[in-house]
Amino acid sequence: ERRRPILRSLIEKLSSKLETKSTGNYSLAKVLQAHILPLTNCAFNKSGSQFITGSYDRTCKLWDTETGKEVLKLDGHKNVVYAIAFNNPFGDRIATGSFDKLCNIWDAKTGKLLHTLQGHSKEIVCVSFDTQGDVLATGSTDNTAILWDAENGKTLHVLEAHSAELVSLHFNTDGNLLVTGSFDNTAVIWDVTTGQRMHVLEGHSGEISSTQFNFAGDLVVSGSIDSTVKIWDVPTGKCVNTLEGHEDEILDVCFNSTGSLIASGSADGTTRIFSTMTGQQKHCLAGHDGEISKVSFNPQGTLLITASSDKTVRVWEVETGKCLNVLTGHTDEIFSC
Repeated sequence: ERRRPILRSLIEKLSSKLETKSTGNYSLAKVLQAHILPLTNCAFNKSGSQFITGSYDRTCKLWDTETGKEVLKLDGHKNVVYAIAFNNPFGDRIATGSFDKLCNIWDAKTGKLLHTLQGHSKEIVCVSFDTQGDVLATGSTDNTAILWDAENGKTLHVLEAHSAELVSLHFNTDGNLLVTGSFDNTAVIWDVTTGQRMHVLEGHSGEISSTQFNFAGDLVVSGSIDSTVKIWDVPTGKCVNTLEGHEDEILDVCFNSTGSLIASGSADGTTRIFSTMTGQQKHCLAGHDGEISKVSFNPQGTLLITASSDKTVRVWEVETGKCLNVLTGHTDEIFSC
């Protein structure tokens, strides 16, 4: 009930954005000297009014997008803050996962530390809230994921199935399923309510780098260093398609908002867009001079951004595969966007 005004505001803003056609023309607005050491990740809240950054300086910072001013500094970890997340769509909680083996939950309005979650025996490398903001998942190089009650900080379930470190986790839209990807070459689908393993997704011949549910929750996509993308049927756990074409490791994969398209970014310097239904490649996006570490569609699905070790971000038109803009200014490789 307390979040009803937040949701109403977000729906109104989303309706307005959907009516606006993005041109893909961007220019440098601000340069933020965010941290004293390199950044590890960045993430927007749902409305885009604020974003957070994690860093090797052991802090997470909250920023105002329009002004570029620092709003909060979340200081308390004793090692690298590697994984960060808002509890979108609400945006009133922030989770930070660290190499100190701890995950902290913070109040995004005041910066108050609400909970310190202890349970992992090694570095935390991925964190994610479910869509209701009730459950937080953390993944670690100790080969486990842990589900936590985001309100009271209590452990709900320890998920043990992988034989190597976790590198990816993602909730489905309903929040009742979680997929985890691991360096053991498998992904696992879990029942969030019971903590039980539903399916082990086996088929990749190399380490998993990225996993994601589609919006409907009936498919999972996985990318691997074996240079392939696989599409999995959630109810059965069966692989329904293997997407090939890349010549090197795949570092990131994602669905568009409707689930009709999949994008994959690779160490071969290209991004490929595939049809989910047919598995056919629609575009090979070439132009970067280094590996592509991150790919992401805009909410409308008309644009795709890619981040690369060549120190640039590129904006692509999904319909044509044309590069609309090259965003320059960074002096070292980019690994989050």
